[in-house]
Amino acid sequence: MTIRYHVTSVLNRESIQMHGLDWRRMGAARGIAGSRRPEQEGCFLAASEWERDWFVGMNNTGGPVDVWEVSGVDDSDLRESPEYLFFLPGVIPASQIRLSQRDIEPER
Repeated sequence: MTIRYHVTSVLNRESIQMHGLDWRRMGAARGIAGSRRPEQEGCFLAASEWERDWFVGMNNTGGPVDVWEVSGVDDSDLRESPEYLFFLPGVIPASQIRLSQRDIEPER
């Protein structure tokens, strides 16, 4: 299975370490696109380093972001959003994620 990436505000780090990636716990910070509520009932996952970097560059959270590596996700479990981005419905447990980059400042 492919390693995927999730980009999110550093303000979510503690919650993610405790609970995994859970879209229902959004609230400590805006989403990567600047939204205040989940855009989908799931977690957006980047499939490549290019897409990961695209999400990092999009950063509209108001502060630095972390990149989480996600393992154990089968392509057939992903759904496509109206914006043509892929997300995994549901929760991704902490056992399937690893903090790979931290405290990436927004581009100016």
